[in-house]
Amino acid sequence: MRIGVLGTGNMADALATHWVRAGHDVVVGGRDVQKAERLATRLGGSAKPASLRAAAEFGQVVLAALPFGAGTSVVRELRAPLDGKVLIDCSNPVGPGFLLQTQGGLSAAQQLAAAAPGTHVVKAFNLCHEDVWRMNPPIFDERPLAVPVCGDDATALTLVRQLVRHVGCEPVAGGGLERAGLLEATAALFIGLWVAEGADAQAIAPPLAYAAGPKQEESEETARAFR
Repeated sequence: MRIGVLGTGNMADALATHWVRAGHDVVVGGRDVQKAERLATRLGGSAKPASLRAAAEFGQVVLAALPFGAGTSVVRELRAPLDGKVLIDCSNPVGPGFLLQTQGGLSAAQQLAAAAPGTHVVKAFNLCHEDVWRMNPPIFDERPLAVPVCGDDATALTLVRQLVRHVGCEPVAGGGLERAGLLEATAALFIGLWVAEGADAQAIAPPLAYAAGPKQEESEETARAFR
């Protein structure tokens, strides 16, 4: 697969490393060509440096590894070369106090889609710190990390799910792009719990078997015990 990467920061480095290892052709694009060259050299393999526009033109799938706030303007500038492409948004619009900067408006992913209407935007990879994505692979308690994926185009979702697996994770259907804001809100909640409270955010969710309440037979047994 041809993958263009917009950005030269930690998320670009962490995710593209896996994709180069998996044999994909990767072009790293940055406004600072020297940073793009350094990242491409570190990635090795097929990775090559380029401008943001050249990376957008190259990629069948394009990763927008850009901070919230910068992404929309960059994508708007690249609207033409991104037309018809798959664009992965991994940003988190989380501001001071671990609050969403998009409250009451479009999600970060929807803002990218509005900036380049011909692009198939998919939200993914936003729930973890870049050091988690550097793991090879991200496995916890013998279980691969699950990655929710939100998007509206079936072909785009198929390609992104493949890239999720090539990071060593399991894709999870997150619904359409209108649900991307829920992923971003989840990140804001989790980051606040982890960083501000030092809490184990995983502990707030029960096992899947109990997600909808106890099973009927268990409820009946409990009821009989209290008679």
